[in-house]
Amino acid sequence: MFERIKYNVYNLIRDDDENNLAGNIFDSIIVGLIIINIIQVVLDTFKLPPYAVMISNIIEVVSVIVFTIEYLLRLWVATYMYPNMSHFKARIKYALSFMALVDLVAILPFYIPFIIPIDLRVLRALRVIRLFRLLKINRYTDSLHAISDVFRRKASQLLSSILVVFILMLIASVLMFNIENAAQPDKFDNIFDAFWWAIATFTTVGYGDIYPVTPAGKLLSSVIAFLGIGLVAVPTGIISSGFVENIENKKDRSEEEQKYCPYCGKQLK
Repeated sequence: MFERIKYNVYNLIRDDDENNLAGNIFDSIIVGLIIINIIQVVLDTFKLPPYAVMISNIIEVVSVIVFTIEYLLRLWVATYMYPNMSHFKARIKYALSFMALVDLVAILPFYIPFIIPIDLRVLRALRVIRLFRLLKINRYTDSLHAISDVFRRKASQLLSSILVVFILMLIASVLMFNIENAAQPDKFDNIFDAFWWAIATFTTVGYGDIYPVTPAGKLLSSVIAFLGIGLVAVPTGIISSGFVENIENKKDRSEEEQKYCPYCGKQLK
């Protein structure tokens, strides 16, 4: 009986698309609460009348209670998420997962002042962390889940392209510093100033606060600008190909080995 209740709770809050009507209602409530919280964070930047502040505080308390219960329930049913692990290891694995950490960070700012005395400035900074609740919506939105899946599968390629860009920016920074330092010691005072120029040039932002004035510096800047156009497009291409692969995988996905609940025969995650 206890295990059946536990499985029903898992079926209510599971992350996949196999939710029943109750699960869909639960997801809708959580998503609605997340949206309300984001609106609340925005409104809190204004000078609100006392009654609005009171309503905001009530929303915060209710939200934290709901999110805390949700977090604890997910921790409790983690054994169904990882059925091949012991109960303890399954819960530890879930607690260290990205979405579980997002859930935890989303509620921590409310509890920390009760545990550690902090001043109002730190408290205001902690309240900003509530924006992490927006990441919780990734669990309930297929499009956001697809984005995270693409970044996860293409992580090595993205890191490789970013590493190449970083190395080229470092080389360009050293060259530009040696070229422009004598002509503009106030602008290119050290390698960090040159690196800031390289970032603005490679990303084609071009703030214009630091720029070369010597002929050699202008030539190098032109080369770097052209390289930046191509190199910035590399991660974009990797991500685009990842989306195409993701769509194709969904269409051509073969049936995988399935596990079923002993009580109702439904597939486990």
